[in-house]
Amino acid sequence: MSELKNRYLSLDVFRGLDVALMIVVNSPGNGATTFAPLNHASWNGFTLTDLVFPTFLFVVGNSMSFSMKKYESMGSGAVFKKVFKRTAIIFLLGFLMYWFPFFDDGHLKPFAETRIFGVLQRIALCYMFASIILHFVKSKTAIWLSLIFLVAYHLILIGFGDLTLTGNAVLKLDEWLIGPKHMYHGEGMAFDPEGLLSTLPAIVNVIIGFLAGKYIQKNGQNFETIAKLMMVGFALVFAGLAWDLLLPINKKLWTSSFVLLTCGIDLVAIATLIYFLDMKKTKGWSYFFEVFGKNTLFIYLLSELFVITLFSIDVNGSSLYLWIAENVFISWSGGYMGSLLFALWIMLTCWAVGYFMDKKGIYVKV
Repeated sequence: MSELKNRYLSLDVFRGLDVALMIVVNSPGNGATTFAPLNHASWNGFTLTDLVFPTFLFVVGNSMSFSMKKYESMGSGAVFKKVFKRTAIIFLLGFLMYWFPFFDDGHLKPFAETRIFGVLQRIALCYMFASIILHFVKSKTAIWLSLIFLVAYHLILIGFGDLTLTGNAVLKLDEWLIGPKHMYHGEGMAFDPEGLLSTLPAIVNVIIGFLAGKYIQKNGQNFETIAKLMMVGFALVFAGLAWDLLLPINKKLWTSSFVLLTCGIDLVAIATLIYFLDMKKTKGWSYFFEVFGKNTLFIYLLSELFVITLFSIDVNGSSLYLWIAENVFISWSGGYMGSLLFALWIMLTCWAVGYFMDKKGIYVKV
């Protein structure tokens, strides 16, 4: 637990908006009756939901632009120790989340069938590599490395597989490295959208977020800052759409075109929030999202454990999750609206916990 220092309101709200949307898209009452923007693109393409996770990585980078200042006075050994410790904790939390509730019918769930990579694990790995890069090289070098990562990933994808679900290089590496039983099976087969190989381009989302946060701190919250963020943002969106002609925008493969598109949108979004929140001071609506933004990782983890717990409780041969969704929400408001209302209920329940923590001054940091 700690106090919050040196923060911009726009950053907390941006982070909070993303976490709120992440909870909503992760907990539909019925996946078959979910409004299209709240579903991931089936393969190539882009939806609002596809923006959620890369934005999470972008705001991780934003936050690092504040926290890494103290690394400058630390020796390399101390920096590595701090970064590796935080990486290990976040990775382990993600792994334990997928193992939870640990027991099934009185027996310990087998480690051999537990998913290894995932959302928190990707955050951990991207944080680790981005932290090391940004601590030891200058911003210009970090930009060149980012471009190298994106081009190299493009070449790896087309050189060691195809761009299909069953033949891509991400799948091949994970099958060789960890085996199908340790992978995500939500696509109807073993394939992990947070696989090890596709972590390489995802590091760039963190680096761009860091450079944006550093630029805002250096140049202040003014019209020039907003204009430059907007210009770079639109340039990256254009570059992503152009790259899409060679390498399709694909969240599940985390293609290089997808990275540029999402970073561009995030730059435009943070510039917009800076204008309305930090410059115009239009804060009447912002506190709701600040609650999420001040305990981001904790509330995300809480939401996942809440959903897993509801799924693990049996009610008449079904799960408590599906029973509540069907009988409390969908039965009177229809499939699509009921599914959305259920997701909003999950999100608001997590918000209530965050609100209590904020009022008590409790801020959980990893």
